[in-house]
Amino acid sequence: MVNAGDIKGLRKPIILFNNYSDNFMEGEAFVSDHIFSYIVSGTQEVWSGNQMYVFKAGDYRFFKRNQLTKYIKRPGQEGFKSIAVHIDQGTLREMAELYGDPLYWSFPGKDIVLLNADSYLENYVNSLAPYTKVSAVYADALVVLKAKELVLLLLQTNPALKHALFDFGAPGKIDLVAFMNTHYRYNVGLDRMAFLTGRSLSTFKRDFQKTFNTTAGRWLTRRRLEEANYLIARKGKAASEIYLDLGFEDLSHFSAAYKRAFGKTPSQERRR
Repeated sequence: MVNAGDIKGLRKPIILFNNYSDNFMEGEAFVSDHIFSYIVSGTQEVWSGNQMYVFKAGDYRFFKRNQLTKYIKRPGQEGFKSIAVHIDQGTLREMAELYGDPLYWSFPGKDIVLLNADSYLENYVNSLAPYTKVSAVYADALVVLKAKELVLLLLQTNPALKHALFDFGAPGKIDLVAFMNTHYRYNVGLDRMAFLTGRSLSTFKRDFQKTFNTTAGRWLTRRRLEEANYLIARKGKAASEIYLDLGFEDLSHFSAAYKRAFGKTPSQERRR
C-alpha cells in the first residue's frame, strides 16, 4: 500500500510489469496518480468505494487518481500478468499547456473506466515490451516519452478523459456521511480519509465529531463490527472469510473486538 507521505503522487512516470503465479493476491491501494493498465493474463476484481468491477485478460483500464481501491488478482493459465503506466502530475502539467482547455468541467465518468479496445491501444501496449529491462542513460527520458504518447492516445480515443487528466486540484470538500458509509471497509489512516474528503486532518476530526457525535476511530470499529455481525449471523460467513475485507488486520484482534461488542465470539454467533 502507498504510504501517507506519497499522497502528492509520483515525480516521474513509471511503467510496471506485474507477474504473479500465486493462487490469488488481494490487497488495498491508494491510487495517487492516474493509471493505465492492461491485463495480459488472469482476472482482477476491483472495488472502488462500494462498487465492484471484474476485469479479464484483454481489458484496458483507466484508474482516476485520488481514490481508494481493494483488489483480488486471480491467475489464469499463465499466472496473473498485467502492464501498468502510472502518469505523474508533472508530465500532465507540461502537456496541459499544449493540449489542455482553458475551461474545465468535472470528469463525467466513473473513477475506473473500461476502455474500448482498439488498434491504438493494442499497438501501444505491444510497444512497451522493450521496457521490461530498460536500463540506460536515457531510460527515464524514454519512459516520459511513452507516458506522453499514452496521454495523447487517451485524448484521441477517449476525449472525455481530458477532464480527468488535466484536473490538478485536490479533492474538494465532500459529504462526510456518504464518504464514510462507502469507505468504512478500507484500512487506511485518518490522514488519507481527511485528504479524500477535502479536509485537513484537524478539520476532518472536528467535522466527524460534529456529524457522528463520536470519534472516527470508534465509529469505524463499530460500523465494521455491525457489518461483520450481519455477515456472520445472517449470511453464515466465517470470521476468517471477512475480517480482512472489513478493514481488520488481525483475526484474533477482530474476534476479541467482536466478542466485546456482541458478547459472543464469531464462531459462537455463527452456530446459533
